[in-house]
Amino acid sequence: MSNDQPPPGQPPEDDPFSKKPHGSQPPPSSGSPYDSAPPPPPYDPGPYGGGQYGGTDPLSGMPPLAEPGKRILARLIDFLIISIPLYLISLPWGGAVEMSDNNNDDNVSDVFAQTYSGHQLLWSLIALVVYVAYDTYFTHKDGRTLGKRLLKLRVAMLNDGRVPDTGSAFLRAVVLWVPALLCCPCLWWLINIVLMFTDKPYKQGLQDKAAKTVVVVTN
Repeated sequence: MSNDQPPPGQPPEDDPFSKKPHGSQPPPSSGSPYDSAPPPPPYDPGPYGGGQYGGTDPLSGMPPLAEPGKRILARLIDFLIISIPLYLISLPWGGAVEMSDNNNDDNVSDVFAQTYSGHQLLWSLIALVVYVAYDTYFTHKDGRTLGKRLLKLRVAMLNDGRVPDTGSAFLRAVVLWVPALLCCPCLWWLINIVLMFTDKPYKQGLQDKAAKTVVVVTN
């Protein structure tokens, strides 16, 4: 018998299933590039997710989407922050809202004409400028209006989670406020509220779809 045989019960030194001592050297490479290549690093989308709009899920790594109820409450807070001072400022000039003495509510054209006649239209335009400027400034500044700041929400670009630039913030504000203040406020708010609850997968209102933004939760 050869003296090279291992003792009974002990595996041979070249047994591939034997446990190697800690710190032992790995077997020599066969020369293939796949033998020495390190494993790929885990995917890290960064603090606010990667992917491009329409490509890989942009929300990967981004904070959770905001709940519609909180978004509505934040918008109501913003509305009151602007509308109450505007109304008080308008009082010396007759108020921003005119009360008509005409009780004929059936004549829709007369009601519309009374609603947007005289200084009422002027104050509507002033309010529009103030609302758009307010939303644009705070959305571009850090993605948070005062209402969103109170409820820990933030507007983020869908493709990479960054704060919207001036153009995106302005477009978002215009799409949100122009129809709401000048032509169809009830219908416009209703459409946006329904979209926040039903739009999949990003819960985008019409202003979000136009500016390619989402509203997310912050710490």
